[in-house]
Amino acid sequence: MRKKEYPMLKGLTYLDHGGTTLAPKSLLKSFCNEMQNTLLVNPHSDVSNPSASAVIIEETRLEVLKMFNADPEHFDIVFTANATAAIKLVTEGFTGNEEGFDYFYHRNSHTSLVGVRELARLSHCFASNEELEDWLTHGMDGFSEEFGSPRPTLFAYPGQSNMNGERLPLDWAGKLRFSLRHPKTYTLLDAAAFVSTSPLDLSDHLFAPDFVALSFYKIFGFPDLGALIVRKAAGHVFDKRKYFGGGTTEMTTCIGEAWVARRQSNLHSRLEDGTQAIRSILALKCAIETHRELFGGLGEVSKHTSWLAKALHARLTSLKHFNDAPVCHPYQSPDSTYGDPKTQGATIAFNICKSDSTYIGPWRVGALLRAKTIHVRTGSLCNPAGVASALDMKAEWLRRAFEGGFRCNTAADILEGKPVGVVRVTLGAMSTMNDVDALVDCLRQHFAEKKGDLNTDVGGQVEKIDSVGDPREPSAVAEHLEYRITESATSDKDPPAQTSDTLSSWLSLRKIWGHCLFAED
Repeated sequence: MRKKEYPMLKGLTYLDHGGTTLAPKSLLKSFCNEMQNTLLVNPHSDVSNPSASAVIIEETRLEVLKMFNADPEHFDIVFTANATAAIKLVTEGFTGNEEGFDYFYHRNSHTSLVGVRELARLSHCFASNEELEDWLTHGMDGFSEEFGSPRPTLFAYPGQSNMNGERLPLDWAGKLRFSLRHPKTYTLLDAAAFVSTSPLDLSDHLFAPDFVALSFYKIFGFPDLGALIVRKAAGHVFDKRKYFGGGTTEMTTCIGEAWVARRQSNLHSRLEDGTQAIRSILALKCAIETHRELFGGLGEVSKHTSWLAKALHARLTSLKHFNDAPVCHPYQSPDSTYGDPKTQGATIAFNICKSDSTYIGPWRVGALLRAKTIHVRTGSLCNPAGVASALDMKAEWLRRAFEGGFRCNTAADILEGKPVGVVRVTLGAMSTMNDVDALVDCLRQHFAEKKGDLNTDVGGQVEKIDSVGDPREPSAVAEHLEYRITESATSDKDPPAQTSDTLSSWLSLRKIWGHCLFAED
C-alpha cells in the first residue's frame, strides 16, 4: 500500500509527521475527480437556495463532528486556516470583554498558545503537571490577589506536547468546569499534535473542552485547513467579539449611524469571516473518506504508531559507544510511557552524545540525516517552555544568548557545552519498521564510536559529513565554524570553566566568525 499510495517516499525516510503528514495518491485522485465533476460556486451567492458548495460545506462539517463523536446538538465547528487561526479566534472572543481576561497555560504549549498571553491582563505558565493539578484543586490560593478578579479566565494546554509527545490528561476540562474554585473559567485544548495519530472522543459534552483547535493537514496531509470545535454552552464568549467579516452579518450600515446586525442562526455563520475555503473543505471531505478506507480510522493509527514509537525508543536508548556510554539522550516526561497511548504519543525528542558524554549539536545531526535522505525536525520546535525545561535553560540565560547573536536551529547550537535545541522524530500512519531501522542504522554508523576511532578523543569531532552543497551553504559554514571552535577549545590542556563570561565571549567570537565566513568570496 505504501509503495502505491506514497510514491514520494521512494528512497526516502520521512520522520517529521508532526510537522505535516503525507497525502496519499488516492486522496489526490479523489479530490481531482470531484473538482472536475462538481460546480463549486461562492456559497454566499444564494443563501436561500443552497448550492452544491453550501451543501458540501455542511456535510463536511457534520463528518468532522462525527469523527470526534461530537453531537451537533452540543458542538459546532468553525473552519479556519489552521490551528493557530482557531486559537486566535478564541482570543478575539475574550478580548471583546471590557475587563479583559486572565490566562493560564501549560509549559508544553506550542508557541501559538503561548502568544495568547500578550492579549491577557494577567498570565501564568504552569511549570509542571503537579503545579497545574494543585491549581485545579485549590484555585487561586498562592496567586496574586489580582488573579481573583471577576474577569473571565482562559486555561489552555495541548493534548500532546509537540516537543516530546507527552499526552496530558483530557479530564482537566471537566475538573475545571465543575470546580467551585474556578468560576467563569474556560478550557482551550490544542489538539493539533494529539489528533494527528489518535482519536479524540467528545461524546460527553459535560466534560469536554470548551474549545478545541486542530489542523487537518497533520491528520491527512491535505488540505491545508484547520478548525475550531466549540462547545455551544460556551458560545456566548463570542458575543462581544468586535470584528465581523463578509457573510457573517444580516445588515450593516456605514453612512450616518454605524450599526450592524450579526447572524444568529448558529455559531459558524457568524464566525467564519468571508467566503469559506470551499475547495479545501471539499478536499477535507475526500480526505476523511480516504483515510478511513486506507487505515480504518484514528484508533487503528494510534495502535500502529504507538507500537512503532515504543520499538524506536527502545532501540535509540540501547545505542552505545565502545565504552558503554549512551549515544542518545532522550527527553521523555516522567509521567509518560512509550507503548501507552494514553500518556505518550508517537514522538521522540533526543540529542546525540559523544563517548565522553559531550553533545553534538542537533543542527549538525539533522544535516547529516538529511544528507542520508532521512527527514527529521531539529531546533526548539516552536515549544519554548517545553524545550527550555528539558534542556534546563533559564530565561535570563536565553535572553543573554539571544542578545549576543544566538538564533534557533543554526549551526552553532552548543553553548557552554549545552545543546540549545533537540532532534525530534515523529511517526505517522504510513510509517513502517523500515523507517525505524533506517534511522537507527544511520545513527549507529555515524555517531556510535568504536574503540580506536579518531573521534573518540575528548576534544575531537564526529566523522566529517560529506558536503551536500556549495561552500556558502549552512552545512559548509557549520563545518568551518565547528573546526575553528574546536581548534580554539583544544589549544590548552585544561580549558577554562564555563561561566556567564564564557558565554558572552563565545557569542562575541561567534559574531566575528560568522561575519568572516559569510564575507568570504
